[in-house]
Amino acid sequence: MVVDVELSDAAVDRLFRALADATRRDIVRRTLAGEASVSELATAYDMSWAAVQKHVAVLEGAELVTKEARGRERIVRGIPQQIQRAQALLDSYEQIWRGRVQRLDALFAEEDN
Repeated sequence: MVVDVELSDAAVDRLFRALADATRRDIVRRTLAGEASVSELATAYDMSWAAVQKHVAVLEGAELVTKEARGRERIVRGIPQQIQRAQALLDSYEQIWRGRVQRLDALFAEEDN
């Protein structure tokens, strides 16, 4: 189900699968604060450069980061608009659930009367 946030079901799946991992969430956080090379990111984690590169590739697939070559380095930057889309999607789900709760409250109120 897609709710007014310009994302297909497949894009929503990629987005939330990417954000389901703590390392990837941290990479997004770091790269939203400022660009970093994959090598710089790799020093922050207890894993190989190749493993960090795989995490970055998943984030790229979800359009949460971009990666560009700068000489021998690969520079990673977060994409704030994609985080905003995720937030909008979660907000829309919250509105759906709040509406359901309000309808339940109204039903219970009718029963009490």
